[in-house]
Amino acid sequence: MLTIERALVDKIIAHARADHPDEACGLVAGPAGSDRPTRFIPMINAERSPTYHNFDEREWLQVYREMDDNDEEMIVHYHSHTATEAYPSRTDLDYLRSSLADPRVHRLLVSTRDPDEVEVRSYLLVDGEISEEEVEIVESYG
Repeated sequence: MLTIERALVDKIIAHARADHPDEACGLVAGPAGSDRPTRFIPMINAERSPTYHNFDEREWLQVYREMDDNDEEMIVHYHSHTATEAYPSRTDLDYLRSSLADPRVHRLLVSTRDPDEVEVRSYLLVDGEISEEEVEIVESYG
């Protein structure tokens, strides 16, 4: 289960809506080993595409170094789908099954296909298969 503060989810949704019709992407970092997302980090979609996203390499390297310096790790990787539901695409699934994907990272998807509805779902890779997980949105971690 992904437990995440409402303020972080609101920032992710705002980023997804601002970048629409292109996919938005980014991450939420947290203290290493905690599974607690705390620091919102919107990223540039280097592809500038409505159907695909990719972090800008220079920006990713800078963010990676910052996380390392702060003893943080990526807890949530998020991106938006602009015309479909918040479910992993074939491209998403191929990446998740690759050796590059960290199976501990929550994969949060936001659909911006409907400007009046919010669809937020999260997935993990479990034993090589994609598995939807519950998302608990809390006011604070308390």
